[in-house]
Amino acid sequence: MGWMEIIPEPHAVCIPYPAQGHISPMLNLAKLLHHRGFHVTFVNTESNHNHLLQSRGPSSLDGLPAFQFRTIQDDLQPCHFRDLLERFNEESATLGSPKVSCVVSDSMLSSTLNVGTAVRVPEVLFWTTSACGFMGYVQYRSLIDKGLAIPKGASYLTNGLDTIVNWIPGMRNIRLRDLPSFIHSPRLDDRMMVTSLLEDIERSKRASAIVLNTFDCLEHDVLDTLRAMLPPIYTLGPLHLLTEQLPDIDTRSIGSNLLKEDPGCLKWLDSKPPGSVMYVSFGSTTKISAKQLEEFAWGFANSGQTFLWVINPDVAAGGKANLLPEVLDRTRKRIRVARWCPQEQLLSHPAVGGFLTHSGWNSTIESIAAGVPMLCWPFFAEQPTNCRYSCGEWGIGMEIDGEVKKEVERQVRELMEGERGKEMKKKAMEWKKMAREATRPSGSSFLNLDEVINKVLLLPRGNKVCSYIRVRLGNVSEHFFRQSSCLDHI
Repeated sequence: MGWMEIIPEPHAVCIPYPAQGHISPMLNLAKLLHHRGFHVTFVNTESNHNHLLQSRGPSSLDGLPAFQFRTIQDDLQPCHFRDLLERFNEESATLGSPKVSCVVSDSMLSSTLNVGTAVRVPEVLFWTTSACGFMGYVQYRSLIDKGLAIPKGASYLTNGLDTIVNWIPGMRNIRLRDLPSFIHSPRLDDRMMVTSLLEDIERSKRASAIVLNTFDCLEHDVLDTLRAMLPPIYTLGPLHLLTEQLPDIDTRSIGSNLLKEDPGCLKWLDSKPPGSVMYVSFGSTTKISAKQLEEFAWGFANSGQTFLWVINPDVAAGGKANLLPEVLDRTRKRIRVARWCPQEQLLSHPAVGGFLTHSGWNSTIESIAAGVPMLCWPFFAEQPTNCRYSCGEWGIGMEIDGEVKKEVERQVRELMEGERGKEMKKKAMEWKKMAREATRPSGSSFLNLDEVINKVLLLPRGNKVCSYIRVRLGNVSEHFFRQSSCLDHI
């Protein structure tokens, strides 16, 4: 028998970027780590902590014995994060909680890498983008060097957005407009985002590992290229399919929606025939004009289809998201408007036949996992890249391009009733099957979770010698043992 040494329970600190699309997948990852024996501390900003309490109730963040919620100041300064980690370690002596052993940080908070290095714990960066979107950001430096970014002081690109970018490995037939939008935007805020993303990419090279919410066969060409360029990359998606398999109901039920969910959405769907409802949502941060809102509404009305439309209070620029009375009168029996819904459950409902989406990655991967084809109307960031792949590579989407009212009417009918829609549905069901295969115990994402835990999160930073196994001793507690890899197996 080999030599064994009991080591303390591992303690993972998970810190998402403070936006809904980043908090939700990070919470899913945190739940998986908790199930695998980690003490988890989930760190929200003070503002979002309060939003969650308002939307989900005063006891919603009480957590579990080994799953706690803590807050950090809204400015997210690295010094505050270091103070937080030091406080957790101090509490271990008085409260009995384990010392911090690893950090999982959102890629947009990559400055926390310096903190992880300072306290000598491994740090994994979670890029909440698709792999193809991530690759687009990785290419920003090359795009600038090749003159394909808007020069300082210019208001347009000389070469045009339809320029084919044919030199990115693992990507085919990509136009400049298909790459993440910040690089060709004249807005000052977007230029600042380019600078920030360039820094995030450089820092990512120093991470212990990078994790993505995707699965290998969906984006294998891009993943192969990224893995040759960066630290170990682990695909763990679709994350929500992994968390659905957790046996602990208390862990699964921990929620992350910053807006209060409409409990009647699913009940309303129960009354509809299979595949008969078009679900519409533009996410939590997208802004559209009142005119665009009206055009979508008339497109839906004229299509003759049934809709569940999520219009959160902030979706319309100016804060007014009210539909015209004429539209409501015309569609009263076949449209339901909600402020927010449990999207993962909704997309899996048999009544949903299509999804009109902004092509954010969470929405895209959830739609893929549910086998639901998409109408895509991307806005910014890597949404155009996700749209391009959904429509061109994966065969499960159509892009709305042109006059919104007419295109929405035409494409909704085509997706719900036409031959192209049937082909998209067939392809979507094929991807659904592959997504579920990836998250089964023998699947790539399931095995990758084991690997990132054992090879990265359970190792002291820089230690490449030891591996870890977990055993349960009786019904009392879980302990971790370290086994030297050069000795015989236990």
